[in-house]
Amino acid sequence: MNFHVMNRRTFLETATTVSAATLLTSRLGWAADDHKIQKIGVQLYTVRDQMKADFDGSLAKVASIGYKEVEFAGYFGHTPQQVRAALEKNGLTSPACHVDYDLLAPGKWPTQIESAKTIGQGYIVNPWIPENLRKTDDDWKRAADTFNRAGAESKKAGIQLAYHNHWFEFLPVNGKLPYDTLLTLCDPDLVKMELDLCWITVGGGDPLKYFDRYPGRFPLVHVKDMKKLPPITAAGGQDFGDTLKDMTDVGSGIIDWKKIFAQSEKAGIKHYIVEYDRPAHPFASITTSYEYLSKLRW
Repeated sequence: MNFHVMNRRTFLETATTVSAATLLTSRLGWAADDHKIQKIGVQLYTVRDQMKADFDGSLAKVASIGYKEVEFAGYFGHTPQQVRAALEKNGLTSPACHVDYDLLAPGKWPTQIESAKTIGQGYIVNPWIPENLRKTDDDWKRAADTFNRAGAESKKAGIQLAYHNHWFEFLPVNGKLPYDTLLTLCDPDLVKMELDLCWITVGGGDPLKYFDRYPGRFPLVHVKDMKKLPPITAAGGQDFGDTLKDMTDVGSGIIDWKKIFAQSEKAGIKHYIVEYDRPAHPFASITTSYEYLSKLRW
């Protein structure tokens, strides 16, 4: 084989490899070459008081830290058009938002879909099912029906519905884990999961086992940490016991992020979103978490 042919083959093989790596990187939220997070996101619930006081200034500060993506939990009186303009001004995108369970109702859901489309969000996430609607296994089955119906409607508009867990989905209800019920009964094309990697750990679940059983079902993850595992109960809201006192900045707790993120491709993770429910110093906290994650390799 002559030198020209070998050069051409080498070029084609190299081009094919680069193209495949580029495609993989564009589909996933981490860089294929050295396994790092490309775009780190933050759930703005973490800085909600600051957002309420200074919407534009808070977004600017989030961007100055280095975050490229933000997930909303309310718009603090701003229209979808105003939200999009503020994001563009600060070089941010919003892949997702959180909406209350009651907003998935047929009469309210279309408005949420249109809002997401205007802002440029690809996901709408329900982060919480009211306690009175999740007491029995039948309640969880009804929730799955609600998600499938809402997910089918949003899918037609190009928006993906997802569900965000807490700890209670990993505590048995009538002998079944609610999270398993949802994953079994929800159509995988219509309903994805935003896996809160802290809360599943607190609830006694293993994210790696779920990645194995349900590959590709977890396009978004919440990244937050715990200093120790707290006692938990099935009841209660966000402020229960001493759990929030045990929460900490990402990288300074007990969760093995390298081990989890090494399975990112299998899980289908595209968006890594920092959250801390009630930090003493919100901007300092998300800065520390960003600095840790920006240096993390796996």
